[in-house]
Amino acid sequence: MKQNAIGWFDIYVNDMDRAAAFYQTVLNQQLEEMGDPTDSRVQMKAFETDMENYGAAGALVKREGAGPVTGGTIVYFGTEDCTAEESRVVEAGGKVINPKMSIGEFGFVSVCMDTEGNLFGLSSIK
Repeated sequence: MKQNAIGWFDIYVNDMDRAAAFYQTVLNQQLEEMGDPTDSRVQMKAFETDMENYGAAGALVKREGAGPVTGGTIVYFGTEDCTAEESRVVEAGGKVINPKMSIGEFGFVSVCMDTEGNLFGLSSIK
């Protein structure tokens, strides 16, 4: 079976309630309690998932002035129009690092920081 490069991601947090409230506000969706099958001491909340469309596309990128760094991976959440989610980031306690910008034929992205200090992206065609 052929599938996209990413099948699962973990975003590590210090304060689960604060982080869950942030993502629920920004993405306008409920997160679901989830147990960790390997460790009962781990607390997890899952993003909405459609198992028929599981996975995400990705790429290796070589760009002048940018290179591999510890903690340098950014998860991009697909949205209809990233302007809507970006507009909720600051009120939810995060920061907009790079406001919505065109990436040509691939649409638009925003880069933001959550309440925990994680960078994440928003991606849309509109």
